Amino acid sequence: MNHSANTGGLRVERSTPFIQLQDAGRFGVRHLGVTQSGALDWISMYWANWLLGNPLGAAVVEITLGNLNLVCEQDACLALAGADLGASLDGQPLAPWCSFSVRQGQLLTFAQPRHGARAYLAAPGGFDAPCVLGSCAGIAREQLGGLQGNGKPLAAGEQLTWHGTGLRQRTMDERLIPVFTPSPRLQLVMGAQIGDFSGQSLFDAFNSAWKIDSRSDRMGMRLLGPQLQCRRSGMVSEGIPLGAVQVPPDGQPIVLLNDRQTIGGYPRLGALTPQAVARLAQCLPGEELHLTPIQQGSAQDAHLRLLNQWRQG
Repeated sequence: MNHSANTGGLRVERSTPFIQLQDAGRFGVRHLGVTQSGALDWISMYWANWLLGNPLGAAVVEITLGNLNLVCEQDACLALAGADLGASLDGQPLAPWCSFSVRQGQLLTFAQPRHGARAYLAAPGGFDAPCVLGSCAGIAREQLGGLQGNGKPLAAGEQLTWHGTGLRQRTMDERLIPVFTPSPRLQLVMGAQIGDFSGQSLFDAFNSAWKIDSRSDRMGMRLLGPQLQCRRSGMVSEGIPLGAVQVPPDGQPIVLLNDRQTIGGYPRLGALTPQAVARLAQCLPGEELHLTPIQQGSAQDAHLRLLNQWRQG
């Protein structure tokens, strides 16, 4: 990083508990009971960083549902990807999936969701934050990461700084911009307990529309739909991967996300692919989705093809 750059940065004028500093996540510590955290829509985070030539997992601001005002305290180049949250710069509309210049004194605002749920704001080299257990990803429950290292979300009066120069601005190929189509089909790799669900439940799982429950957060997305039944009465708790689809006794699945617990004892249909998890992160409460099975090998091939988008850039 270039540490000679100005550090005026951005001053937080208005924020909410849903706006956090995130990066690619915290790995190698689950044996300590510490969860992964990190950006929910990792694809949008990657693109925001790619637009500035940053490391793809550099620290970004994850803006969930908008309601954020930032005062620019230096001239800079920033980048925005992910949801359309009605962003504007001094009242002029600001579209996602591009880099843009700001001048000292300008006001950057994010209003309400228009399309998608989460936007990602990147700065040259990534935002400055203390590294805690290998990451600055914020998680309030465990009081880790974030701007102050204590897991708290961004608050009014705080200062966001960076030390990069932003001299490697890029433009996205429009064909690569993710499209958040309604009623997405989310691919799921079936898990070890799939055979314990009744045939009717398996049919319902993959042939019904599921609705996002309002009781959803960064720990997990609850799905409302047909009641799934599992013949297994109990099981020993086991490690929980990102995107695991647990089915508790009420038969309503929960997709476990970045702030999930490290182990769990409910049977699982399987796990969403990483790409499906990113798409799920852009779904608002009340939206519908469908689950569709995919073989593990096919899911791995699709993931590698996706990663090649950034390698070729």
